Amino acid sequence: MYRNNTPLEIIHGVVREFKPRLIVVSPGPSRPRDAGNSNELIKLYAGVLPIFGVCLGHQCSIEAFGGKVERAPEILHGKPSRIVHDGKTIFKGVEQNFQAGRYHSLCGTRVPGEFEVSARTANDIVMGVRHKKYFIEGIQFHPESILTPQGGRIIENLIDLVRKVA
Repeated sequence: MYRNNTPLEIIHGVVREFKPRLIVVSPGPSRPRDAGNSNELIKLYAGVLPIFGVCLGHQCSIEAFGGKVERAPEILHGKPSRIVHDGKTIFKGVEQNFQAGRYHSLCGTRVPGEFEVSARTANDIVMGVRHKKYFIEGIQFHPESILTPQGGRIIENLIDLVRKVA
């Protein structure tokens, strides 16, 4: 685990030495443009290693490829929402209209053309994106939250997908 202000040379060295099978760009405070080297890391490792972004990491995935992240219509910190999804990849076998814990005040408002939207709320807020070419998945909600009962299934699906490409 490395902070987003760790020099990229150090991260590259760690990747070469330990050969991780997945990069997780985690939640955190602030906006993607203020998230240290997260956007640059996503661009550098796209197509090299699988990438999974959660909350701020999801937003960074969107901005790294030219999308737009803005203030959400409402601030949701520790609030549950119902999520609909496409049933693919990390959402395979996850019930439709599942409850997810949301902890954010920003959201993706323009998804880059290289991505498809994989999940949304009932009022059309983007909750999941997937790159069309590279193994990059992002989710706005928190799978680790007690407010996300299906979160364990999502993480199991992610691990299964990573095992298949490794």
